[in-house]
Amino acid sequence: MDNVESSPRTRSAPTESESELHHPLAEEKGDGMADTGESQRALGRATTADESHEYITGLKLFAVLASVTLAAFLMLLDGSIIGVAIPNITSQFHSLDDVGWYTAAYQLASAALQPLSGKVYTFYNTKWSYLFFFGVFELGSLICGLANSSSMLIGGRAIAGMGSSGLLNGGMTIIAGSVPLEKRPIYTGIYLGISQVGIICGPLIGGALTQYTTWRWCFYINLPVGAVTAVLLLFMRVPELTTKAPFSLALVRRTLPDLDLLGFALFAPAAIMVLLALQYGGNDYSWDSSVVIGLFCGAGATAIVFALWEKRMGERAMIPTSMVSARIVYSSAINGGMLVASILVAAQYLPIYFQGVRGYGPAMSGVNTLPGILSQLIMVILSGAFVQKFGYYLPFAAAGSAISAVGNGLVTMFAPSTPTGKWIGYQIVLGSGRGIGMQMLPSRPILTITKGIIAIQNHLPVHLIPIGIAFMIFCQNFAGAVFVVVAEVIFRQQLVKEIRLHAPQVSVDAALAAGASASSVRALVPEGSGSSAELAGVLLAFANSLDKVFYLLMACCLTGFVAAFGMGWVDVRKKKTVAEEGEEGK
Repeated sequence: MDNVESSPRTRSAPTESESELHHPLAEEKGDGMADTGESQRALGRATTADESHEYITGLKLFAVLASVTLAAFLMLLDGSIIGVAIPNITSQFHSLDDVGWYTAAYQLASAALQPLSGKVYTFYNTKWSYLFFFGVFELGSLICGLANSSSMLIGGRAIAGMGSSGLLNGGMTIIAGSVPLEKRPIYTGIYLGISQVGIICGPLIGGALTQYTTWRWCFYINLPVGAVTAVLLLFMRVPELTTKAPFSLALVRRTLPDLDLLGFALFAPAAIMVLLALQYGGNDYSWDSSVVIGLFCGAGATAIVFALWEKRMGERAMIPTSMVSARIVYSSAINGGMLVASILVAAQYLPIYFQGVRGYGPAMSGVNTLPGILSQLIMVILSGAFVQKFGYYLPFAAAGSAISAVGNGLVTMFAPSTPTGKWIGYQIVLGSGRGIGMQMLPSRPILTITKGIIAIQNHLPVHLIPIGIAFMIFCQNFAGAVFVVVAEVIFRQQLVKEIRLHAPQVSVDAALAAGASASSVRALVPEGSGSSAELAGVLLAFANSLDKVFYLLMACCLTGFVAAFGMGWVDVRKKKTVAEEGEEGK
């Protein structure tokens, strides 16, 4: 079987996928390459290599495609599997206070490293860079599975998030280098279609593992499947789209300035201080305490230094200020960030409703969340087809946010005795709105994206599209990290009030330490005289506290609705000229 395919190509402009990977030697200035002539020769070698690119076919292509698809499947599974396990985790570690951090740590680490990971693939070998990120993701999963405390679990989630930051763009980069341009949509469609199954399987697999084995297998499951992925890729040759210099300390020294490590070192502590201030405020310390005020002030000062540094770095910055200042870009970032934040928060708190309030086990809890997940996936596909047909993304971005706001409003009416038909129907409305606001584009380096990314792709010139997409993913992850912590603060403080109001005989400290599994919540009320009334009060307290979380999500979606109108009324079916791209990039 012939496993190598040579495909010479000539074209007037690089494709979007190829524009992500610039030749590292051609970008160096003054250090490794002193004269312009040598720089041009390096760039010429990259172009020549691309035109005589040797792609892989047959079993080798199958092995490479299978490896990156399995990795993407695991990452999406990891995102959706933890929700149904959280009630049991909080019960074992007595850590209801930390529920927001199980997602926030993952999202924050992924957000902080997202821009950096794209630059790593630009300068270094694609296969080994991908295996490095995947290895970090697997290490985080192992730590989560072995966790003997809530803090250790949070640390493992942060490490897994760091690894995940390089998997989406890495998988798409590998596919782009492995198959010719005209075949990429087919193979990318396979990649997306199979990996998206992880979203559906997550609640089902997570519920079954949690109920019939242990929640730890929600993380251990990544290890054997991940080993298959690593072995498949380890012994395969992965073609590069451009010629890259061999790895060396000299290459690292030359490329370090372009990685903007100082920007990362400023952003990460600023974000952590904000999240800690939100976590501590009203819980461990009062809002006017020196600790909380100090954290907010420290975050603000560090954020100012970060903004000044990014402006100084210009186009080499982790987040280029010239790009972010465009109305379409920041409006799209707000719209997408609010939508993704609402999805992540709901994924954490709906299982608490079904397990803690309704009394279902983890497996049935996962099944009960399927109406929202399935309706979301269906509307993702339909809305994508409608955008392709009619050309305008703004109506769908606005409608998705508006319907999501309505859906979250309906969920606020969930009570301990809400009929089955209602909680199914309300989730369908919520999932439909989220799906309308999102889009799957098989030719882009992400799996499921918001309409804002379509706006950015249409607005920015080709060479800035990868940076714009990285910025959007960054905003979505960061918004998710912030709002899961805000939701946890709201839930905790409201639960304290509701327990005192509806179940005064129950200790507030015991309620917070119990966790949110069905057995733990019901164990708060000892059997005996008046236990039924007391239990009803406890369940009502949990339900009312969850309601306030979904009021927050309503506000998020309404903010996204307003931001949608800044995304531009543009027909994406019209192709831009080179001159137009140049004007938009200014």
